[in-house]
Amino acid sequence: MTLQTIKFTDLTLKDIEQVGGKNASLGELIVSLASAGVRVPGGFATTADAYREFLAQSGLADQIAKDLDALDIEDVQELARVGKSIRERILNTPLTEKLEGAIRTSFSELAAGHEEDSTWAVRSSATAEDLPDASFAGQQETYLNVKGIDNILHAVKLVFASLYNDRAIAYRVHNKF
Repeated sequence: MTLQTIKFTDLTLKDIEQVGGKNASLGELIVSLASAGVRVPGGFATTADAYREFLAQSGLADQIAKDLDALDIEDVQELARVGKSIRERILNTPLTEKLEGAIRTSFSELAAGHEEDSTWAVRSSATAEDLPDASFAGQQETYLNVKGIDNILHAVKLVFASLYNDRAIAYRVHNKF
C-alpha cells in the first residue's frame, strides 16, 4: 500500500526521494533534538507517490507532459499561458480520496483538539531540491498561518500548482529536469 503522508518523527535523510529534502531534514532534526530535550513542532509530509497519484488521476500528468513537451520556454507569453493553464487544472482537480483522507487523519492527530485555534505552515519539499548542481530554493510557494483543515487541503493544492509557476518550468527545462 502506498503511503500518502508520513509523520516528521518517522522521517530520516533516507526518505528524501519520497518526501523531499526539507521534510527529511525536519525529521532528522526532530529526532536528533528530542533526545537533547529540544522541542521542535511536529508535522507531516505528503509523499511523492501521493503527488504522482494525484497527477495521474483523470490523465492530468499526461496533459501536463504534453503541454510542456510542446512549450517553447523562450516565448514568455506562451510560458505564462501554459503555466497558468497547468496551475488552474491542478487547482480544479480534487485530491485523491486516499490523499485527502490521509491529510485529514494526519492533521487531526497532529492538531489533537486544537484544529480550529492553531495555524500551520504548508510548504513544498521537492525531491530534486538542493542537488549539488541545482537548487530549486524559493521556486515553489509556502503558505504560513493556515487555519483549519479545509484551508490546509487547499494550500496543499496551491503548493502542488506552484511546481508549475513560470520560473520553475523554465528552470527545470534549462537544467534538463
